[in-house]
Parts: sequence; C-alpha cells; structure tokens
Amino acid sequence: MAITKPIKNRIQALKAEFDTLCRAKDSLLVMIDEAEVPESVYNSNAIENFALTLKETEKILLDKEVARNVSLREVFEAKNLARIIGYIRSKSKETEINREVILFFHQMLIGGIDDEIAGRFRGPGEYVRVGAYVAPAPEQVERMIEFIITEYTSDLSTYFLDKIAKFHLDFETIHPFCDGNGRIGRVLICFQLQRFGFPMIIIRDREKKEYYQSFGDYRDHKNTKTMEKVLSLALMESLHKRITYLRSDKVIQLSEFIKKHGKSAPATTNAARRQNIPAFRENGVWKIGESLE
Repeated sequence: MAITKPIKNRIQALKAEFDTLCRAKDSLLVMIDEAEVPESVYNSNAIENFALTLKETEKILLDKEVARNVSLREVFEAKNLARIIGYIRSKSKETEINREVILFFHQMLIGGIDDEIAGRFRGPGEYVRVGAYVAPAPEQVERMIEFIITEYTSDLSTYFLDKIAKFHLDFETIHPFCDGNGRIGRVLICFQLQRFGFPMIIIRDREKKEYYQSFGDYRDHKNTKTMEKVLSLALMESLHKRITYLRSDKVIQLSEFIKKHGKSAPATTNAARRQNIPAFRENGVWKIGESLE
C-alpha cells in the first residue's frame, strides 16, 4: 500500500512552508533539535522497555545526578543514543545510507556496553527473536541487508515516506544485530528523513502498540499501511512543531487553547492525534500555537 494523496499533499504543503520559514533561522532549528534529544532518547529506549524515565534521561544527558541508583549501562544506553542523534543532524547529508553507515551507528550505540557485538551483524549461532517471531538465520543477514539497501537507494520513483516505511519494516524483520535493532532502525528513519530535507521525528512509546502492530501486518500480510500511518503522523507533528516556532508564535498547552476557544476537549485532542490541527507534543504534553483560530 502507499500513503494517500491527501496526506502527501498535506506533507508537501507543510514542507513548503517549513522551507520558506527556516531561511536564516538555522540557529533556532538547531536549538529545537537539541531540546528534543532527551525526548527522542527516552521514547526510543522506552519502546524497548528500558526503565529510565524522561526526567532521568534528561539528567543523565546533562551530567546531573539522578535520584535513584542508575546502572552504568543505562547511562551509556542514553548517552550513546544521544550521540548518534547529534551526529545525524550534522552529517546525514554527506552520504547515502549504506552498510558502513549502519555498522558505524551500531558501534556508536553499543560500543562501551558490549564491545564483542558492537559494530557488526549477527554471526554464526547468533539467533534472535521478538516475541514469537524468530529472525532470519545469521548466515542470511549480510545478503538481506545488502538487498534492502540496494532496493531503497535504486528506487527513484516511490514516494519517499513509503520507501522509508518499507525499509524500516524490512530492517526490523531481518533484525541484523544481536542487540539494538529497534533503536538503530529508528535512528535510520531520522537519517533518511534528514537526507530528504525533513526534520527528525519521534516515534513515541505511547504509540508502541500500533508501531509493533505494523511489523505483524507486514510479516503476515505484506501490508505497509500501518507503518506508513505511524511515520506520516510523526512527520506532520514534527513539521507542525517547527513551523509554529519559526512563525514566532506563542506556544501554549492544548488544554489552555481548548479552554480559551471553548472547544470540545475530546474532539480537539483527537484532532491533534490525527494531525488535523497543528498541535505537537513536548515532553509528552500536547501544545499548539496561540494564534491559531
């Protein structure tokens, strides 16, 4: 399946506005990206059932003391992922996605945590599973990864977000690493988006159910629609956030906006989730530009 034309048109319109507004405002965009890193790290780790809270993640990335006893591994998990996100922001335009980039990101993520498996694909005898799903044998990993990279980079006609969604589904189906597959896969989505001139996105722990469902839909029915929906909503939210700040609009909580304009709370919140209004989340709280009528 493919993303519908109305959604494509909405994304195209948002991208055009984003491109117009961001001229000469690189410093603001960098600031927004940097402020978003703890939320990105927290959500990607939380999807994998890591125990760190958002507040703990923020403190770790700022080298502040955390109230509870946090393991050294948890600290490395957070800091390494943040380092990759920072690298992507500055280096994504330099090269297309390839085998070396994928392995380099994995080395950055797992290095210092488990150096025996960092920066390499699964080898003989290294099998992995997610729930009841058993990933392909390690002997198949290199060939399968090369195939999906070639398929992705040589396809110049498919809509960019459809391409990214399918690549992510294929990558997670292969599960090429002994550890870190989900986090690397989500990092690669952001890398791919940046190369198309789009901002990075956050796939949130709150949407984990639909996100995980997309893999079952793909494995069982070759249906990419669920993942395309997850990515398109996340991308529109990321664009709405940046456009609101680039317009120099005052940012308020959605609950305040609802009260101020006498809106229905359930209907407005639902519209935010569907991205039918330019709302976005910061630290899990829905917000919107005050001037929106």
